Amino acid sequence: MANILVLYHSNSGNTRRMAELVAEGAGQLVSTEVRLRDISEATHADLEWCDGIALGSPTNYGTVSWQMKQWWDQQPIENWGKRDGKIGCVFSSAGAWGGGQEWTCMTLLAILMNYGFLVFGLTDYTGPKFSAHYGAITAGPPVADREQEACRRLGLRLAEWAATMIEGRKDAHPLKQSYERFSDIGK
Repeated sequence: MANILVLYHSNSGNTRRMAELVAEGAGQLVSTEVRLRDISEATHADLEWCDGIALGSPTNYGTVSWQMKQWWDQQPIENWGKRDGKIGCVFSSAGAWGGGQEWTCMTLLAILMNYGFLVFGLTDYTGPKFSAHYGAITAGPPVADREQEACRRLGLRLAEWAATMIEGRKDAHPLKQSYERFSDIGK
């Protein structure tokens, strides 16, 4: 069974809604256990438990929230390096398109890489001219179908990679799935 942690901070509820959708997507893969945790209730034991993590933060002034940064800064130093080889991906919301969501995603990816997580982006298109290459992003709450599907697909892909790479389930590999991966590219 792959253990997936969806860890997030949310200011207004938009990132929390994205986290719920990511968790829903991860739960679509059979034999996956999902934990949805706000950073206010999560501990380093959640990082130890998980095989894969989806990390989400609102975009504040073009980067992660100070609360998210502080959470990682306060992790016990003796846990450094104990996360090597786990799988990670990211998501972010901002007040407007062009608000810095992709910068925030890159910062979140850098945090995960520093802890030894293997990180990935989503190659799938979930709507016309819409992808989550660096992570799922929204402007405001995820209300459009393509935004919601990007969140769900990110969670599903995380579960697939964790099941494949950590649990050894070759049947879970993303390229062996039957769902549409590249719909409406460039339209």
